Amino acid sequence: MTGIIDWAANRARMVLAFIALSLLAGGLAYSGLPKEGEPDIEIPALFISVVFPGISAADSEAMLVKPMETELADIDSLKKMSATAAENYAGLALEFEFGWNKTKVIADVRDAMSNAEEQFPDGVEKYSINEINFSEFPIIIVNLTGQVPERTISRIARDLQEKLERNDAVLEAGIAGSRDEMLEVLIDPLRLEAYNVTAGELISVVRNNNQLIAAGDVKTAQGSFSIKIPSSFKDVADVYALPVKTNGDRVVTLGELADISLTFQDRNGTSRFNGETTVALQVVKRKGYNLLDIAETVKQIIDTAKKDWPEQMRATVQVGTSNDQSVEVNQWCDSWKARSSRPWHWS
Repeated sequence: MTGIIDWAANRARMVLAFIALSLLAGGLAYSGLPKEGEPDIEIPALFISVVFPGISAADSEAMLVKPMETELADIDSLKKMSATAAENYAGLALEFEFGWNKTKVIADVRDAMSNAEEQFPDGVEKYSINEINFSEFPIIIVNLTGQVPERTISRIARDLQEKLERNDAVLEAGIAGSRDEMLEVLIDPLRLEAYNVTAGELISVVRNNNQLIAAGDVKTAQGSFSIKIPSSFKDVADVYALPVKTNGDRVVTLGELADISLTFQDRNGTSRFNGETTVALQVVKRKGYNLLDIAETVKQIIDTAKKDWPEQMRATVQVGTSNDQSVEVNQWCDSWKARSSRPWHWS
């Protein structure tokens, strides 16, 4: 031990230079290290959900849950299986042993679900298999509130969503608290009777005209030309002008038989911020990117977008953030720096 100390003392400049280089390399490594709010832990679990509109909880258990449990029970490394049967829905949580082969297990689950799907009744929607991944939780939530029409604030949210998702570091910016638009067609029975049109004829015309048709192509001496049949609805005018029946020399359109309006789907949930109804953008980052940098970039994108808003909109729509993980990570980093900067005392 004395020999090592003497060797270091005789080469003090080299030892000090090595310490300085080590500190510099450590500082550079720390500055480039991605900061995370949630650890990237692979949870050996899957969740399967099946939606069947109109089914009761008892029928969901007998017709959806039981076939899934039967087919999935023999999967390798399966540790625990729990099911949920409810109205319109069935869910199955699968817990596996640690050290599982995720790729193989998911493939086995899909094969088993394909067998179970053959036993499902008609009308069931396609099942979904979801993984549990903490790294895909939102790192920051952008909330839009204000006394403006719902369509206006939804348009603002979609515009911000597009701007945020252009950034390579942002995996997605899901919108919560907003309803999808829909075209509502209210059929008037008196008009149907007056034009001698049955409800079945009307529904058949709408269904047959709103579909994509592969028309093929035509080969001529000048070359090959593809044929396009405009058969799908693109806007309200297409639905309003849809021909339903010929009455003499006159064509009866859907707009003459029904009241057509642009509205919203029924609300399935709501989002609130500081006690007010809000439309929220849940920002999820990609793996390997620095959480602190992404949170700052998100705020800069929002500030830049606000500058393009009309003055009245800037005064009416308030933008706030919640669940900002960068605040907690910054506090931890500052605390670590404070502890590491304290002088060392040797005893």
